[in-house]
Amino acid sequence: MGCRPGGDSLLEEALTHRSLGSRNYERLEFLGDAVLSFVVAERLYREFDGASEGELSRYRASLVSGETLGEIALALGLGDHLRLGEGELKSGGFRRASILADALEALIGAVYLEFGMEPARRAVELLLGERLLDLPAAAELKDPKTRLQERLQGRGLGLPRYEVTGVRGDPHQQEFTVRCEVGDLGLSAEATGTSRRRAEQEAASRLLARLAALRP
Repeated sequence: MGCRPGGDSLLEEALTHRSLGSRNYERLEFLGDAVLSFVVAERLYREFDGASEGELSRYRASLVSGETLGEIALALGLGDHLRLGEGELKSGGFRRASILADALEALIGAVYLEFGMEPARRAVELLLGERLLDLPAAAELKDPKTRLQERLQGRGLGLPRYEVTGVRGDPHQQEFTVRCEVGDLGLSAEATGTSRRRAEQEAASRLLARLAALRP
């Protein structure tokens, strides 16, 4: 992405996970997250003249989400260049979406510090590529929990209930299992994710699919 390599360079810092020492990518990640959010927000503001604040927020959230950034970083092979501690290496940290996303943001922060805003802007636009040009309708970007809640409320039904039914794995690599229940319909769905939120969203998505299969 343009940073000049070196023994004590920003590039090296941007690729170093905290498991390897105190000089790691976390500060650059903080900066890169802000740069990324600003560039995307400005681009959306200019291109979607009639969009509301809520719609712009959903567009931005979809573009800068950890899932999206993790996919981009994985496609770039960024994990092959990360500097990880022994524990993270053994647990497959170089493939973990959250670490890949954080490192990608750190690289954006490094580009900004090294070269300035315009190169950072070009880097962001290059990384997001077609995602910036092929956005779905804003309503489709509502997260599954929100869509499930709105669908149930639209039918005069009670809100879904989420329950963590299991947690497994080491503290740094846990998996959560969550059940989503709609008591008024006698329906439930279960899903597993690397965080409680992800598991809840996936369970809600599965329940939405079950609702769609029912007759109106």
